[in-house]
Amino acid sequence: MMTHYKIHKEGIIFIIIAFFIIVVPVWIMLRFINIALLFEILIKISSIFLWLFVLYFFRVPDRDINSNENAIIAPADGTIVQILKEVETEYFNKSKIQISIFMSPLNVHVNTYPIDGKVIYIKYHPGKHFIAHLPKASQDNEHCTVVQKHKNGEEVLFRQIAGTMARRIVNYAKRGDQAEQGKEVGIIKFGSRVDVFLPLSARINVQLNQKVQSKITHLAYFS
Repeated sequence: MMTHYKIHKEGIIFIIIAFFIIVVPVWIMLRFINIALLFEILIKISSIFLWLFVLYFFRVPDRDINSNENAIIAPADGTIVQILKEVETEYFNKSKIQISIFMSPLNVHVNTYPIDGKVIYIKYHPGKHFIAHLPKASQDNEHCTVVQKHKNGEEVLFRQIAGTMARRIVNYAKRGDQAEQGKEVGIIKFGSRVDVFLPLSARINVQLNQKVQSKITHLAYFS
């Protein structure tokens, strides 16, 4: 079955600006520079491909939600780069299971809610832009933390983290929202990572280096 895509509203202005910065100046410049036809064609094609990459980055797939009230669903597309027991120091101040998803520039960058539950905490933190793979990126990089409370009383924290290329985190969550599993919560622009902190009792359903998809992959289940 073919997946249908739309362009994220946050990307429209980027796409327009990119066209006038990347494509238009190159094509105008080439009218006044005398170079071999082959090189001219290659440069023009390269500018178009670069612009198409910006368009591709802001794609939003039309996916059905693999809903399960007992599951914690991946809030992002990407690769599992960490599964470990870690003390979460911003909100819980105790050990949790941390699952980290690295999002390359080629991944879909829209983020979604991992569970049904009330938003009980949200905080944006300005910061640095280390490579998102690095463990210190979770605390030192620009990030936004959201905590949801499930109807079973368990709390799940997920954190959008900007990477080397990412320069803006967008998050639509508001404290008090009754958020629905799989619905959009925001987007990170140009390469990033999402950390999810789960109860120690959660049953993990993924492994290191596994590719995951938002709305679809069950990261874990409540016990």
